[in-house]
Amino acid sequence: MRPALAPEPDASAAAGTAAAGGAVAETLFYDGGCGLCHRAVRFALWADREGRRFRFAPLGGPTFRAAVAEEERDRLPDSLVLKTREGALLTRSAAVFHMLDRLGPGFRLLAVLGRLVPRPIADALYDLVARVRVRLFARPPDWCPVVPAPLRSRFDP
Repeated sequence: MRPALAPEPDASAAAGTAAAGGAVAETLFYDGGCGLCHRAVRFALWADREGRRFRFAPLGGPTFRAAVAEEERDRLPDSLVLKTREGALLTRSAAVFHMLDRLGPGFRLLAVLGRLVPRPIADALYDLVARVRVRLFARPPDWCPVVPAPLRSRFDP
């Protein structure tokens, strides 16, 4: 099982639960031992300060296992997987661009520009970075960093 970014998981939490403001948040599943994934989660936490857009859960954790069928889990990458409100699972460049779309106008512009790159090329670039991410981005010094109290409720096990 991959290590989690969140401290003590809330056993009652599940993917797609309500975020601040009552809207159903999307869930970003991440590899807790990956420095780049760790930075992506921290970026999303920073950009979504009100906590309305995303919840976070580790790949391989109980939330991930409950939200994604086993046969589908086996086909997914071990980096970032985004589950939309509609239940779609997005990976690779589609997940990154969708996340940027949801983070607001400035980031939405980045997503629009990124989508100008044909999807096969964008996914190939994503795969290239994913292959070398361990060498490029150091693993978090503490696999389970202490998350500040105000952010803990945004993480699922």
